[in-house]
Amino acid sequence: MAKISKDMIISDILQIDANLVPILINQGMHCIGCPSSQGESLEQAAIVHGLDPDELCDALNNYLEKMES
Repeated sequence: MAKISKDMIISDILQIDANLVPILINQGMHCIGCPSSQGESLEQAAIVHGLDPDELCDALNNYLEKMES
């Protein structure tokens, strides 16, 4: 199973599963399509948006775990 870490680049995360986009958007990260966000780590982007990077990472990994089972 793929595991997301907060140091991963957003574009790499989206290559794992495009269905992670709604999770990011629902958490408050509305700039997924922005070119600069494609080079940022999950942690960097979360901090810019005032989000907790650990909570965001957990939400993404919870989704991936559910998809595996």
